[in-house]
Amino acid sequence: MVLGKLKGIDIRTMGSGNAGGTNAFRSIGPMFALGVIFIDIIKGIIAVLYISKLSFLTQINISLDLISILCGVGAVLGHVYPIYYNFKGGKGAGTLVGIIGTLFPQSIIYVFISWLIVLIMTGFVGLGSMVSGLVLVVVTYFYYPDGINSFFGYFSIIMALFIVFTHRSNIVRMFNGTENQFEKIMLFKRFFKN
Repeated sequence: MVLGKLKGIDIRTMGSGNAGGTNAFRSIGPMFALGVIFIDIIKGIIAVLYISKLSFLTQINISLDLISILCGVGAVLGHVYPIYYNFKGGKGAGTLVGIIGTLFPQSIIYVFISWLIVLIMTGFVGLGSMVSGLVLVVVTYFYYPDGINSFFGYFSIIMALFIVFTHRSNIVRMFNGTENQFEKIMLFKRFFKN
């Protein structure tokens, strides 16, 4: 929405009405979409690396890991439900990438590969995002230092469910056969085309 303000447009009035990178790509183009995705990711990184270190937060008598995670949750919620834009934002996936890339960078390769495989096979970006969220939970279970029974483990479960929730309209459209697909990237078009 920041880039939209600079360009004098509101991405939420175009295409699917979503403020995220996918709608930006379809409605305006790849360079604008890259800018949107970059800003979304930076939100998550700033929340975890900098907001969590503010002096009044560090004086709270709770774990620094938990403070970082709560700041990440705040960034995702602020992205999906922005106060200054009538609580109508994106779906949270880009901001979540910034958070997990900061808190658990080893997971990014698994999350990205799973997203890419789903995109190549089906052409559905939203489905890729949902599957990636579930893959994060599995990767956390096996590879996160404290496993799934940790603040980050609980965070991964909650965020995976939240990403599915924010993509509920995509799920409905997939079942109805009206969800947009990136056909150019699909290697198995004949099996998954609407």
